[in-house]
Amino acid sequence: MTRTNAREIAVHFIYNLYCTDEPIDKLIDVRLDEAYLPFLGEVEEIKDIYAELPDEKQMAYIRELTQGVQTHRAELDAIIERYAVGWKVDRIVPVARAILEVAIYEIREIKDVPTGAAINEAVELSKGYVEPKTTAFINGILGSYAKEAENDVSGDRPE
Repeated sequence: MTRTNAREIAVHFIYNLYCTDEPIDKLIDVRLDEAYLPFLGEVEEIKDIYAELPDEKQMAYIRELTQGVQTHRAELDAIIERYAVGWKVDRIVPVARAILEVAIYEIREIKDVPTGAAINEAVELSKGYVEPKTTAFINGILGSYAKEAENDVSGDRPE
């Protein structure tokens, strides 16, 4: 399994947080169990992503992203609203919001993921889930956010 697949699985779980009150760790443990995985493999659109169980490294990355987004959701959503001029975060399609939250979390917190890679992964991932105009919206928000990072002379990533 690649980091790209792990990222997509994390987006699925973050999206699920909008639909359930179940703790994220329990959700991950149940859905990524060997007994449950065949059921995910039956869903045509996602069967390739769930073709194999994540290894220890990918599982750690999935947990880091999902727990990080859950913990920092208010901050991440404030960033999204700042760059989504005229849009409240609740109006953004949930899967697009989950993709944005993951990408911004990666840019802010995962130091071994270059900003450009986080943006590219988010844009490519969005192409499988949302309309082209929403993909452009995601790209625009992340591009604006990244541009702020470039202009920050302190070298810190944008807040």
